[in-house]
Amino acid sequence: MWKEEENKLKKTFEFKDFVSAFGFMSKVAIVAEKMNHHPNWSNTYNTVSFALSTHDAGDKVTDKDHKLAEAIDKLA
Repeated sequence: MWKEEENKLKKTFEFKDFVSAFGFMSKVAIVAEKMNHHPNWSNTYNTVSFALSTHDAGDKVTDKDHKLAEAIDKLA
């Protein structure tokens, strides 16, 4: 479940290994580019963490972030 805190929409995904996590990130990258809304994310071995906000809106959570979060969930 995504949590909104500190003006960011946050969630961490865990995968079986690094290759699976990286594959997920590759899919997210393609969707994010199509949406022209790029995530703030990090990867450590089998986990991928997101902290979504909209820079153009003063780094606050907007509908763009919720739509990207929904798309990310579908890829996981």
